[in-house]
Amino acid sequence: MQQLQIPHRSVAADEAVAGTPVNPEEAVPYEPAIHTLVQDGTVIVKVCGELDIDSEELLRSVLEDSVSRCARRVELDLSGVTFCDCSALNLLLAARRSAERHGKLVTMRASSPAVHRLLVKTDTWPLFAGTQPMEDALSEGQEDLRNEVAQLRRAMRTRPVIDQATGILMATFSLSAEDAWAVLVATSQNTNTKLHQIAEELLTAIHGEPLPDTLQTHLAAAVNGLRDPTATSG
Repeated sequence: MQQLQIPHRSVAADEAVAGTPVNPEEAVPYEPAIHTLVQDGTVIVKVCGELDIDSEELLRSVLEDSVSRCARRVELDLSGVTFCDCSALNLLLAARRSAERHGKLVTMRASSPAVHRLLVKTDTWPLFAGTQPMEDALSEGQEDLRNEVAQLRRAMRTRPVIDQATGILMATFSLSAEDAWAVLVATSQNTNTKLHQIAEELLTAIHGEPLPDTLQTHLAAAVNGLRDPTATSG
């Protein structure tokens, strides 16, 4: 069986940490494009695309690396973010707390309407000081707001399904919560399938429907990679 490294690190993540712009056409379809730039000890993190549960691992890796590399500040350019849910917000707040423990700052260099509204609604906007005025962002139309509400509702629906699927993997293979999550992430990335879609397949299988052969193969490979990192395909 082919060995997989868990959690799998995507090409987009490697390029982002290295500070090289990511070509959206080469990235995993559901991952945002992220790149970093160091200027006078400040690490600028620019993100384009959607920030949701599917991009958690990539965003966490880039933020942790940026806080570690910066001399005094990480500046976030989220002007290209089209959707941002609470999973991404939690990572931003965690990065801010980590920076503060080391005498550093995480501030907002630029923000999109989607990010700005989420931070305002959760009273976290003031925590990212040094931001530019948002008058233009606040002038976004009603259609944009309706789309964002629909996306937030989608995120709220998919999270419980993913949590249930994690529980199924824990019970089936005697995995820890962390290892079960790693199996889901590896399977998602190696099949180019969103996490919630894999989770839905697992829930369906509980009721007697067989898993697709490809999904079974990748799940088994991910579990095998955790239990025996030296395993190779036969």
